[in-house]
Amino acid sequence: MSSTASSVFADETLLFEPATPIANAVPLIFAFPNEYSVGITSLGFQIVWATLAARSDLQVSRLFTDIAEPLPRQPELLGFSLSWELDYVNILAMLEQLGIPLRSRDRGDEHPLVFGGGPTLTANPEPFADFFDVILVGDGEVLLDAFIDAYQPLRDRPRAEKLRQLAQVPGLYIPALYEPIYEAADGAIATIQPIDNDIPVQIEKQTYRGNVLSASTVVTPRAAWESIYMVEVVRSCPEMCRFCLASYLTLPFRTASLEESLQPAIARGLTATQRIGLLGASVTQHPEFPALLDWLGQPEFTDVRLSVASVRTNTVTEKFASILAQRGTKSLTIAVESGSERLRQVINKKLAQAEITEAAVNAKAGGLQGLKLYGMAGVPTETEDDLLATAEMLKGLKKAAPGLRLSYGCSTFVPKAQTPFQWQGVSPKAEKRLQFLQKQLRPQGIEFRPESYSWSVIQALISRGDRRLSSLLERVRHYGESLGSYRRAFKELKGTLPPLDFYVFQDWEPEAPLPWQHLRGPLPVETLRKHRQQAFAIAAAGVGSK
Repeated sequence: MSSTASSVFADETLLFEPATPIANAVPLIFAFPNEYSVGITSLGFQIVWATLAARSDLQVSRLFTDIAEPLPRQPELLGFSLSWELDYVNILAMLEQLGIPLRSRDRGDEHPLVFGGGPTLTANPEPFADFFDVILVGDGEVLLDAFIDAYQPLRDRPRAEKLRQLAQVPGLYIPALYEPIYEAADGAIATIQPIDNDIPVQIEKQTYRGNVLSASTVVTPRAAWESIYMVEVVRSCPEMCRFCLASYLTLPFRTASLEESLQPAIARGLTATQRIGLLGASVTQHPEFPALLDWLGQPEFTDVRLSVASVRTNTVTEKFASILAQRGTKSLTIAVESGSERLRQVINKKLAQAEITEAAVNAKAGGLQGLKLYGMAGVPTETEDDLLATAEMLKGLKKAAPGLRLSYGCSTFVPKAQTPFQWQGVSPKAEKRLQFLQKQLRPQGIEFRPESYSWSVIQALISRGDRRLSSLLERVRHYGESLGSYRRAFKELKGTLPPLDFYVFQDWEPEAPLPWQHLRGPLPVETLRKHRQQAFAIAAAGVGSK
């Protein structure tokens, strides 16, 4: 281990007790396909690492793109936590650096089993399936120990036998044991089936249902969020916006027990740092959040810096804003999605205009300096009137809370697997609609922060992709991350897979087979179709598209 790596790891304060590996412990590398500062800030990575490192039957070494702990010469297992789609490039580079063939089919008994997990791989692993031997579909709290326990008696077996045995464990997806069949080489998928009757037809996502949620296992000044201790307050979101992967993929909505989980976790974190982050898709919808807020408002927490992830608009009281301001928070983040009441109804965003205004007024009155709002352009059924309503909403907030710094982060709608809008394509009008909002808002002194339209197109490609994309992804990593690079690769592979437009812009028939249909998420596909139909029924009853 280099002196630089030694100093980085020496700065860590561990909040769990790593086990001392036994003599015949399994050598395992757990990797994050990005730099240390990014990976160590991922709560998911921290939890998986701590779970593995707490087992005495494993010898765990961490690997990042810039530094690593001492690595075993012959690892038996190599795991990746994939949080961001384009990090696949680093996964392939790390495999090459370790001398491991990129594709599962090219690996022999001398190579480690390559496994992966995280929301990207749980929602739709197919574009990356050829690169993994094992994919963990679901929550690590349920899957990790089951995976290692199943692997232990198989250590000396041939690779093929290991994979067949692991396929029997609920939530473990072995891509090599499933065969996709297409209508044509460049056509839609027809079906995906196990290679024989001994392999499960469907893999069901494994869900942790306890009320003790995650909290940081390490605190370090080297993290992207310096010296932060993260506490998961809620998991999933009860709102169930029709496009939202964070809600649908992680159902049901679970809340951490205030006395059994949240208070002890925060107290443990305060032994290492004075910076606390409360995480979750909708933190303030925790039923005991007011009590948590009162507890954190006590004088003993005066020196604590507190930050809260995206909050529910109607929970932003002046008291809430005041406590955050006193604890070092300067701004709040709220996802409003659109300023149009009609469009919010279509996507199931249960939010009234008056609540948004009141949140801004209360944020200002409580001493906060800014309000960050997030929305989307190109949402299914969106009209020009909806865009105008968004611009008018933001202008109204500026008048209602003068002096409050407003920013509007806007992304392009991207269809996500396992959600009701997975059948809808990206709107080709979205890029112009981002430009329209920019012209409306910036002259008003409202900061407008659009997400890259090109990145949204790439994200949609990977979100709705099938296994044929593996060849394309291998090529693109050498061309660069621009949309032009992807278009170039599609031209070179013409005839072997559908065009870019099919994956990204085309609306798919709700009854058509999906590349991930063999993976069962929290809700059956019939329920997702029903939620989609409800959205379009609301749209049909209201304003027509322009």
